[in-house]
Amino acid sequence: MSSTSQKHKDFVAEPMGEKSVMALAGIGEVLGKRLEEKGFDKAYVVLGQFLVLRKDEELFREWLKDTCGANTKQQGDCYSCLREWCDSFL
Repeated sequence: MSSTSQKHKDFVAEPMGEKSVMALAGIGEVLGKRLEEKGFDKAYVVLGQFLVLRKDEELFREWLKDTCGANTKQQGDCYSCLREWCDSFL
């Protein structure tokens, strides 16, 4: 398993609250702006989509790619971040 970033560790360490979409691992300023433009301005809104897709990695990665143009690494980082957060808090 690949090592996780500090951003990932920080995100999964506490409840999500009102964190920006850019707080998610794999989502930087460029992808964050693209997501915000499509209504995904908060991390919890992306979490909602993650849950609607039944936490399915392939579906979520495809959605992220189609929605904001995330590359393979960004997709994986974001998926892992949300999956681990769900494992801890849901």
